[in-house]
Amino acid sequence: MSDITIKVIDNGPLCITGRVELTDAEGSRFETKETFILCRCGLSGKKPFCDMTHRGKFESTPRA
Repeated sequence: MSDITIKVIDNGPLCITGRVELTDAEGSRFETKETFILCRCGLSGKKPFCDMTHRGKFESTPRA
């Protein structure tokens, strides 16, 4: 079993738990904690991280 979990939150962000390295397209590294959330709606002012701007403005409930 992996030490990393990525959870899709209904109508919200991706919740990442575990030790991961997050980099941008140029290879620059973002500082992360053991658990952090990534924007899925595109509205966040703190991209790639979620700032909860999506509330009431984004709908997505994918199922595996």
